[in-house]
Amino acid sequence: MEIDGIISAIVIGIVIGILGRLVVPGRQRIGILWTILVGIAAALLGSAIAAGFGVADTDGVDWVEWLIQIGLAAVGVAALDRSKVGR
Repeated sequence: MEIDGIISAIVIGIVIGILGRLVVPGRQRIGILWTILVGIAAALLGSAIAAGFGVADTDGVDWVEWLIQIGLAAVGVAALDRSKVGR
């Protein structure tokens, strides 16, 4: 992975993490760094899952891939919030 791929994964991870955090109801007691890390992991894992289902590269916006990534980020934020690590 080249430097531009790493930078884009971080930027997409930030967006995915924030969107995932917005999906989870209530207040989350995890910091922004944990949100970003969960978002990066969700973006990478979501891309792999979307590629496995064959929906990663479509004409136009990859809505299914985005929904998978945001869903994974929401699950990750909720799980981390309920664990001791995020506090």
